[in-house]
Amino acid sequence: MLEILFLMAFGILIGFFLRGKKRAVFWVEKAILWSIFLLLFFLGLSIGGDELIMASLPSLGLNAFLITLGGVSGSVLAAWATWKFLFNRKKRSTQ
Repeated sequence: MLEILFLMAFGILIGFFLRGKKRAVFWVEKAILWSIFLLLFFLGLSIGGDELIMASLPSLGLNAFLITLGGVSGSVLAAWATWKFLFNRKKRSTQ
């Protein structure tokens, strides 16, 4: 855990010095994107190779769908409530 904090602090320090360098930021963003793609690929590879997970995929799939549906619905509801509470108030006060 301590290594992660040191790496994060080191990244913040390097990012501080690279903030004005658009070309460096461009390449860092590309590297981050491809790193995420690779991590997702290896995660899929790991899940696909696990026989227990693959055998229970039908029930896991339904649970995952229901959790996703609930999460998205809750996010939309929270975003709507935030919009209504914060931004609609400004519109009323300017009229």
